[in-house]
Amino acid sequence: LLWETLGKQFVEYEQMAPFLIPEDQQRRLLEFLPLFLKAWEQSAGAIVFPNIQLLASEVSKLLTKEIKRNLNGKPAEEARLALEQLLWQKGEVGDGHLLLKSVYLLSQTDLRTMWNIIGSGLPAALMQCLYLFFTVPLKKTSDDRETSEDDAQTQEMLVQLMLNMYREEQGVEELLAADKLQSLIIATSSLWDQCSHSWKVPTGCVLRTISKAQTKTSIVHLQAGDCIKIAIQNLFTLADTLPACDVCEAASIVLCFVKDSYPVSSALLTEFENNDGYQLLLKILLRCEGLQQNEGDPYLDEILDMLTCLTTCGKTELKVSGNIVHPQLPHFDFEQTQSSGMTVKNLHPFQVLQSIFQRSNDQHLCGRILAAIGTIWAWDRVNFFLLEWTLQPINQFTDIIHFKPQPVQVQFFRLVESIVLDLSYVPHEILKKVQYLIKENIVPFCTLTALQCLLSMTQKDLLFCDIFRDSGLLGLLLALLRKEAKILRKSAGTHLSGLKEGPEKELNVVMLKMVAALTARSVRNTVVLKDYGMVPYVKIFLDDECYRSATLSILEQLSVISCEEYMSIIIGALCSSTQWELHLKLDLLKSLLRILESPKSHSAFRTCSGFNGLLSLLSDMEGALQDPPSGQWAAAGQNCILELVFYTLQGITAALHLDPVNSNFFQRNGLFEKMAEDLGSLGCFWTGGKRQIPVSLEKKRTFAEFLDAAFCSSEPFPVWLKNCIWILNFLDHMVKGTLHQESYVKERKPETGEESKDDQEAPQAQEEHPVVFKRRGNKLPASAYMLWGNPEEKLEMRDCTIVHPGTVCVMVRLLPKLYREGHAQLSQEMQCALVDHIQSLVKSEKSRQVMCESGLLSTIITSCQDAFSSDSHPLHLPLTRVFEKLASQAVEPHVLR
Repeated sequence: LLWETLGKQFVEYEQMAPFLIPEDQQRRLLEFLPLFLKAWEQSAGAIVFPNIQLLASEVSKLLTKEIKRNLNGKPAEEARLALEQLLWQKGEVGDGHLLLKSVYLLSQTDLRTMWNIIGSGLPAALMQCLYLFFTVPLKKTSDDRETSEDDAQTQEMLVQLMLNMYREEQGVEELLAADKLQSLIIATSSLWDQCSHSWKVPTGCVLRTISKAQTKTSIVHLQAGDCIKIAIQNLFTLADTLPACDVCEAASIVLCFVKDSYPVSSALLTEFENNDGYQLLLKILLRCEGLQQNEGDPYLDEILDMLTCLTTCGKTELKVSGNIVHPQLPHFDFEQTQSSGMTVKNLHPFQVLQSIFQRSNDQHLCGRILAAIGTIWAWDRVNFFLLEWTLQPINQFTDIIHFKPQPVQVQFFRLVESIVLDLSYVPHEILKKVQYLIKENIVPFCTLTALQCLLSMTQKDLLFCDIFRDSGLLGLLLALLRKEAKILRKSAGTHLSGLKEGPEKELNVVMLKMVAALTARSVRNTVVLKDYGMVPYVKIFLDDECYRSATLSILEQLSVISCEEYMSIIIGALCSSTQWELHLKLDLLKSLLRILESPKSHSAFRTCSGFNGLLSLLSDMEGALQDPPSGQWAAAGQNCILELVFYTLQGITAALHLDPVNSNFFQRNGLFEKMAEDLGSLGCFWTGGKRQIPVSLEKKRTFAEFLDAAFCSSEPFPVWLKNCIWILNFLDHMVKGTLHQESYVKERKPETGEESKDDQEAPQAQEEHPVVFKRRGNKLPASAYMLWGNPEEKLEMRDCTIVHPGTVCVMVRLLPKLYREGHAQLSQEMQCALVDHIQSLVKSEKSRQVMCESGLLSTIITSCQDAFSSDSHPLHLPLTRVFEKLASQAVEPHVLR
């Protein structure tokens, strides 16, 4: 309703205006505007007015007229004060402030209304105002008023009105009438330290908006007055006197007009270049060294961004014919490299960036320049070749990169790495310089970062194995590692052995990784390593856990050309390791398992005393699984001990797998008996000499149910029995020839919160127990790996093909040792379960025959005499049944006797 009333009033004004004198027209319009603003406020900023374009035109013309009246014939300072009195609110709202607010609101409606405002001459008038506000600072007596909240709102409203007008090309054309745009640009370059402080940021904001809307007319206007030339001259003077961040702010405004005008005309860029514009920027940017982080931002970053953009501002494409050095990656083809149009056409701005990097050690500056280079490469992959075949920035930067801060070094080598990873190009000349940098090792951190860069490349493609061998890098690394190995050997066991830390130790790690990468799948490089006589030196690095992984990788590659040498080193290291070096033993065993996957390695394992070596590990662990643990075994943790037992048995199983020669060797030399003896001495099996007292069993569970009860239920089980069950579980998998295919993972916590008495007595031991086997390469969910996940699925019902019958004899030898006096009933129940399980293994005639040939009959008799001597012994009946089954297959009478 209010808008409708206002519409009628404005129609009346239109009808009467031709018959009114100008003073009356102005009065009527000014009386109308408060009602207009009131309606706008009550309608939440929505304007519903039919003659809005005419209203905008009338109000804009009146505001323009008032501005000109206040400026006419007055000196600068007096004119500025008059403008403030006109536009700023002084207690009651004045006519000028009323007009400004009305035009500001109307400028936000639609484009046609904006054109009417622009056509009123207001753009030129406000440009005159802005020039005065910027160039004529307020007197000190006015500072308090300048910072008031109302004045800040008025300033924001005035600036936003200018932004609304000047982002239109028509608005830029109109403001040229005042001839103040050129003057204001020059003023920013000469009076930056003398201007009104509160108008610096608004003026820069307005000029940047004008820059983005430049037209041919505005560019000709600026060029005719040598605007850019004069601004550059002024900035040269300011660059010697002003703080670097202030000069950046002033220079960025001038550079905006140069960059933004180029799509319309190259005139301003040409003027900039012809008047040493790039030298100016170089001077300014070099002054920015040492600025605190974020000081001078965002103007420093803006200048660097604009310089980066200017590299694509040129009339003709750069034509370079580079010499592609081979070999290159298979999928690289320079001739088919497609240009996106964002190619480098102007080398001058890039030369500024390059010069700054070469002359500055400032972290922020150098980092921003490297980022700019990465951006240029990302625009078009051709740009790398255009720059590197002309100015050679990366090639030259490599010579000085060790002088730069560490973060810059990291960023630089990532950039070098991207040449290979992203552009699929091998920069041979650059790589030679990087290699020289590694050889000189002036700054260890830089050497380390450079080598990590080359390592990433080597891991990308096998081609680099040949490139870095032929370039001498492999030989260099081997020489350096030989030197380090000698130092390690001399310092072993002394207080000097742990002194080398930090970048130097990291460098040794990366050198080993690099050699491992260069020998991986490269027989030729492995031969080079062996011919250099490096094998004795490489194995020295095994003792340090930091070096071990890469060292084992190198040795595993050695096995390709000399499996006997590999086996000799690994078995020797296992046997010479101390009793408590469990992690070393585990790492060596895991490496051994990887090599034993190849049947060709089995013979070398046997001839290098591999079986005896692994069994000696079990001997060294005598008493390790005692409950409670004692001595250093307590610190080691039972999980680690069981893991070592697992991998030891896994290694033996892998060496026996499908190898009749090794199987016969193991059987013939009584190594199954040795294994049973070593396992029995671990501490969890009973070694007492007393005779077991038979007890009546209340319940009888199967072997599978014992596994389930021991690890998947809340039923209390003593720690010693859990350890025994685990070892028997390992042996059960060994019997079937599958142990080497399993992975070892830790215990899955039971869902129930109950704790057994034994849990409370030995919480650490309980927490560390393993509980799951996982088949290597399997993709099944974790629950599928539980050997006892489904109690209904009994082990006796599974395929019981016996692959290693001697392992069954080991289980029989351990049978009487499954005993504790304090747990007599549980012990004998477990013994019965194991006998029943063994009986299930010999159901078929073939399996019984195999077991007879392996000596199971005599093993039963010699190991279980107590059970046979008493009819009341719980094991008497089940063992007799097993004996009878086997005896029916005995081929020689003397076995029965």
